[in-house]
Amino acid sequence: MKVVIIEDERLTADDLAETIQQFDTSIAISAKLLSVKDAVQYFQKHEAPDLIFSDIQLGDGLSFEIFKATKINVPVIFCTAYDEHALTAFGANGIDYLLKPFTSSSVGAALEKFYRITKSTPRQESLPLEKIMKLFETRGMENTSAILVHYKEKILPIKLQDTAVFYLEGDVVHLVTFDRKVYFPGKTLEELEKIAGKNFYRANRQILVNREAIVDVSNHLGRKLWVNVSVPLKESVTVSKEKTPHFLKWLSGDSPRS
Repeated sequence: MKVVIIEDERLTADDLAETIQQFDTSIAISAKLLSVKDAVQYFQKHEAPDLIFSDIQLGDGLSFEIFKATKINVPVIFCTAYDEHALTAFGANGIDYLLKPFTSSSVGAALEKFYRITKSTPRQESLPLEKIMKLFETRGMENTSAILVHYKEKILPIKLQDTAVFYLEGDVVHLVTFDRKVYFPGKTLEELEKIAGKNFYRANRQILVNREAIVDVSNHLGRKLWVNVSVPLKESVTVSKEKTPHFLKWLSGDSPRS
Protein backbone atom coordinates (compact mmCIF):
# COMPACT_ATOMS: atom_id res chain seq x y z
CA MET A 1 0.00 0.00 0.00
CA LYS A 2 1.21 3.50 -0.87
CA VAL A 3 0.75 6.47 1.46
CA VAL A 4 1.41 10.18 0.91
CA ILE A 5 1.92 12.51 3.88
CA ILE A 6 1.06 16.21 3.57
CA GLU A 7 2.54 18.08 6.54
CA ASP A 8 4.44 21.37 6.72
CA GLU A 9 6.49 20.38 9.78
CA ARG A 10 9.32 18.14 8.55
CA LEU A 11 9.97 16.47 11.90
CA THR A 12 6.27 15.79 12.38
CA ALA A 13 6.07 14.26 8.90
CA ASP A 14 9.12 12.08 9.61
CA ASP A 15 7.67 10.98 12.94
CA LEU A 16 4.31 10.16 11.36
CA ALA A 17 5.96 8.17 8.56
CA GLU A 18 7.98 6.14 11.07
CA THR A 19 4.87 5.46 13.18
CA ILE A 20 2.85 4.35 10.14
CA GLN A 21 5.56 1.93 9.02
CA GLN A 22 5.98 0.55 12.53
CA PHE A 23 2.27 -0.32 12.48
CA ASP A 24 2.45 -1.96 9.05
CA THR A 25 5.87 -2.61 7.48
CA SER A 26 4.28 -3.26 4.08
CA ILE A 27 3.25 0.41 3.76
CA ALA A 28 5.42 2.50 1.44
CA ILE A 29 5.63 6.27 2.01
CA SER A 30 5.50 7.62 -1.54
CA ALA A 31 6.06 11.27 -0.65
CA LYS A 32 6.16 13.84 2.16
CA LEU A 33 4.74 17.10 0.86
CA LEU A 34 5.20 20.40 2.71
CA SER A 35 2.63 22.74 1.18
CA VAL A 36 -0.49 23.13 -0.95
CA LYS A 37 1.71 24.13 -3.89
CA ASP A 38 4.00 21.11 -3.52
CA ALA A 39 1.07 18.72 -3.22
CA VAL A 40 -0.78 20.08 -6.27
CA GLN A 41 2.38 19.79 -8.38
CA TYR A 42 3.02 16.27 -7.10
CA PHE A 43 -0.48 14.93 -7.79
CA GLN A 44 -0.48 16.47 -11.26
CA LYS A 45 2.54 14.32 -12.16
CA HIS A 46 2.17 11.18 -10.04
CA GLU A 47 -0.35 8.42 -9.60
CA ALA A 48 -2.69 8.78 -6.63
CA PRO A 49 -1.72 6.75 -3.54
CA ASP A 50 -4.00 4.37 -1.66
CA LEU A 51 -4.24 6.70 1.35
CA ILE A 52 -3.31 10.26 2.29
CA PHE A 53 -2.44 11.61 5.73
CA SER A 54 -2.89 15.37 5.56
CA ASP A 55 -2.52 18.28 7.93
CA ILE A 56 -5.45 20.67 7.53
CA GLN A 57 -3.69 24.02 7.82
CA LEU A 58 -0.50 24.33 5.82
CA GLY A 59 1.75 27.34 5.53
CA ASP A 60 0.21 28.44 2.23
CA GLY A 61 -3.43 27.51 2.80
CA LEU A 62 -5.90 24.79 3.75
CA SER A 63 -5.21 21.30 2.46
CA PHE A 64 -8.75 21.11 1.04
CA GLU A 65 -7.49 23.32 -1.78
CA ILE A 66 -5.25 20.44 -2.90
CA PHE A 67 -8.13 18.03 -3.40
CA LYS A 68 -10.26 20.63 -5.17
CA ALA A 69 -7.43 21.52 -7.56
CA THR A 70 -6.41 17.96 -8.40
CA LYS A 71 -9.70 16.02 -8.08
CA ILE A 72 -7.96 13.39 -5.97
CA ASN A 73 -10.51 10.80 -4.89
CA VAL A 74 -8.80 8.62 -2.30
CA PRO A 75 -9.38 8.28 1.46
CA VAL A 76 -7.81 11.01 3.59
CA ILE A 77 -6.94 10.90 7.27
CA PHE A 78 -6.69 14.48 8.46
CA CYS A 79 -4.17 15.54 11.11
CA THR A 80 -5.18 18.56 13.17
CA ALA A 81 -4.91 20.37 16.49
CA TYR A 82 -8.65 21.01 16.52
CA ASP A 83 -10.64 19.67 19.43
CA GLU A 84 -12.42 16.37 18.88
CA HIS A 85 -15.95 17.74 19.15
CA ALA A 86 -15.32 20.17 16.27
CA LEU A 87 -14.64 17.20 14.01
CA THR A 88 -17.70 15.03 14.60
CA ALA A 89 -18.83 15.92 11.09
CA PHE A 90 -15.75 14.12 9.74
CA GLY A 91 -16.68 10.88 11.49
CA ALA A 92 -20.25 11.15 10.24
CA ASN A 93 -18.95 11.37 6.68
CA GLY A 94 -16.54 8.45 7.03
CA ILE A 95 -13.40 10.63 7.22
CA ASP A 96 -11.03 9.85 10.05
CA TYR A 97 -8.65 12.26 11.76
CA LEU A 98 -5.70 12.37 14.12
CA LEU A 99 -5.50 14.93 16.89
CA LYS A 100 -2.06 16.44 17.35
CA PRO A 101 0.11 15.42 19.00
CA PHE A 102 -0.66 11.93 17.66
CA THR A 103 0.36 8.66 19.29
CA SER A 104 1.17 5.19 18.02
CA SER A 105 -2.25 4.00 19.18
CA SER A 106 -4.14 6.83 17.45
CA VAL A 107 -2.27 6.25 14.17
CA GLY A 108 -2.94 2.53 14.43
CA ALA A 109 -6.64 3.07 15.11
CA ALA A 110 -6.93 5.37 12.07
CA LEU A 111 -5.23 2.80 9.84
CA GLU A 112 -7.46 0.01 11.16
CA LYS A 113 -10.51 2.13 10.32
CA PHE A 114 -9.14 2.66 6.81
CA TYR A 115 -8.68 -1.10 6.36
CA ARG A 116 -12.26 -1.74 7.53
CA ILE A 117 -13.75 0.88 5.21
CA THR A 118 -11.83 -0.18 2.12
CA LYS A 119 -12.58 -3.84 2.75
CA SER A 120 -16.33 -3.26 2.97
CA THR A 121 -16.55 -0.57 0.29
CA PRO A 122 -14.12 -1.10 -2.63
CA ARG A 123 -14.66 2.41 -4.01
CA GLN A 124 -14.52 5.36 -1.68
CA GLU A 125 -17.06 8.12 -2.27
CA SER A 126 -15.87 11.60 -3.08
CA LEU A 127 -14.90 13.60 -0.03
CA PRO A 128 -17.48 16.26 0.97
CA LEU A 129 -14.84 18.96 0.80
CA GLU A 130 -17.20 21.92 0.44
CA LYS A 131 -19.01 20.93 3.63
CA ILE A 132 -15.76 20.41 5.54
CA MET A 133 -14.21 23.63 4.24
CA LYS A 134 -17.30 25.57 5.23
CA LEU A 135 -17.08 24.08 8.71
CA PHE A 136 -13.53 25.35 9.16
CA GLU A 137 -14.17 28.75 7.58
CA THR A 138 -17.27 29.48 9.67
CA ARG A 139 -15.70 28.28 12.90
CA GLY A 140 -12.56 30.24 12.08
CA MET A 141 -9.10 29.04 12.94
CA GLU A 142 -9.57 30.12 16.57
CA ASN A 143 -10.44 26.50 17.37
CA THR A 144 -6.83 25.50 16.92
CA SER A 145 -5.94 24.52 20.45
CA ALA A 146 -2.16 24.39 20.37
CA ILE A 147 1.00 25.25 18.47
CA LEU A 148 3.62 22.55 18.05
CA VAL A 149 7.14 23.64 18.96
CA HIS A 150 10.49 21.87 18.88
CA TYR A 151 12.21 21.73 22.26
CA LYS A 152 15.49 19.82 22.46
CA GLU A 153 14.64 16.43 20.94
CA LYS A 154 10.90 16.67 21.59
CA ILE A 155 7.85 18.19 19.94
CA LEU A 156 5.64 19.97 22.48
CA PRO A 157 2.07 21.25 22.08
CA ILE A 158 1.85 24.76 23.56
CA LYS A 159 -1.75 25.81 24.15
CA LEU A 160 -2.74 29.10 22.55
CA GLN A 161 -4.49 30.10 25.77
CA ASP A 162 -1.11 29.81 27.51
CA THR A 163 0.64 31.95 24.88
CA ALA A 164 1.09 35.65 25.64
CA VAL A 165 2.81 36.87 22.46
CA PHE A 166 4.52 35.81 19.29
CA TYR A 167 7.29 38.16 18.25
CA LEU A 168 9.82 38.38 15.45
CA GLU A 169 13.47 38.98 16.28
CA GLY A 170 15.79 38.93 13.31
CA ASP A 171 14.36 36.20 11.10
CA VAL A 172 13.15 34.00 13.96
CA VAL A 173 9.67 33.96 15.49
CA HIS A 174 9.57 33.49 19.26
CA LEU A 175 6.62 32.25 21.32
CA VAL A 176 6.40 33.56 24.90
CA THR A 177 4.05 31.91 27.38
CA PHE A 178 2.37 33.61 30.33
CA ASP A 179 4.84 31.86 32.62
CA ARG A 180 7.61 33.51 30.58
CA LYS A 181 8.96 30.46 28.80
CA VAL A 182 10.26 31.01 25.26
CA TYR A 183 9.86 28.56 22.37
CA PHE A 184 10.36 28.62 18.62
CA PRO A 185 7.25 27.58 16.62
CA GLY A 186 9.01 27.37 13.25
CA LYS A 187 6.30 29.37 11.49
CA THR A 188 6.06 32.93 10.21
CA LEU A 189 3.93 35.52 11.95
CA GLU A 190 1.67 35.48 8.90
CA GLU A 191 1.08 31.75 9.30
CA LEU A 192 0.50 32.09 13.04
CA GLU A 193 -1.90 34.96 12.55
CA LYS A 194 -4.11 32.72 10.41
CA ILE A 195 -4.40 30.05 13.07
CA ALA A 196 -4.14 32.02 16.32
CA GLY A 197 -7.80 33.12 16.38
CA LYS A 198 -9.65 36.24 17.37
CA ASN A 199 -7.97 36.54 20.79
CA PHE A 200 -4.72 37.52 19.05
CA TYR A 201 -3.99 40.80 17.29
CA ARG A 202 -1.19 41.70 14.86
CA ALA A 203 -0.11 44.91 16.57
CA ASN A 204 2.69 45.54 14.07
CA ARG A 205 5.07 43.66 11.80
CA GLN A 206 6.96 42.17 14.76
CA ILE A 207 4.24 41.35 17.30
CA LEU A 208 1.16 39.13 17.53
CA VAL A 209 -0.35 39.64 20.99
CA ASN A 210 -2.93 37.80 23.08
CA ARG A 211 -5.69 40.04 24.45
CA GLU A 212 -5.21 38.44 27.87
CA ALA A 213 -1.57 39.56 27.91
CA ILE A 214 -2.42 43.26 27.63
CA VAL A 215 -2.14 45.13 30.95
CA ASP A 216 -2.90 48.64 29.70
CA VAL A 217 -2.58 50.98 26.71
CA SER A 218 -1.36 54.57 26.54
CA ASN A 219 -1.06 57.28 23.89
CA HIS A 220 2.37 58.29 22.67
CA LEU A 221 2.43 61.92 21.53
CA GLY A 222 -0.93 61.36 19.84
CA ARG A 223 0.72 59.33 17.09
CA LYS A 224 0.61 55.73 18.21
CA LEU A 225 -0.38 53.51 21.09
CA TRP A 226 2.01 51.92 23.51
CA VAL A 227 0.80 48.55 24.72
CA ASN A 228 1.99 47.28 28.09
CA VAL A 229 2.02 43.46 28.22
CA SER A 230 2.42 41.10 31.16
CA VAL A 231 5.60 39.42 29.88
CA PRO A 232 9.03 41.04 29.37
CA LEU A 233 10.02 41.88 25.79
CA LYS A 234 13.11 43.53 24.34
CA GLU A 235 11.06 45.88 22.19
CA SER A 236 8.00 47.93 23.12
CA VAL A 237 4.67 46.89 21.65
CA THR A 238 3.22 49.72 19.59
CA VAL A 239 0.16 50.18 17.39
CA SER A 240 0.15 52.75 14.59
CA LYS A 241 -2.26 55.68 14.54
CA GLU A 242 -4.01 54.19 11.49
CA LYS A 243 -4.69 50.88 13.26
CA THR A 244 -5.68 52.44 16.61
CA PRO A 245 -9.50 52.49 16.10
CA HIS A 246 -9.61 48.87 14.96
CA PHE A 247 -7.22 47.76 17.72
CA LEU A 248 -9.32 49.41 20.44
CA LYS A 249 -12.45 47.79 19.04
CA TRP A 250 -10.74 44.42 19.10
CA LEU A 251 -9.45 45.06 22.63
CA SER A 252 -12.99 45.74 23.83
CA GLY A 253 -14.19 42.51 22.22
CA ASP A 254 -16.42 44.29 19.67
CA SER A 255 -14.47 43.32 16.58
CA PRO A 256 -12.52 40.35 15.20
CA ARG A 257 -8.77 40.77 14.80
CA SER A 258 -8.63 40.91 10.97
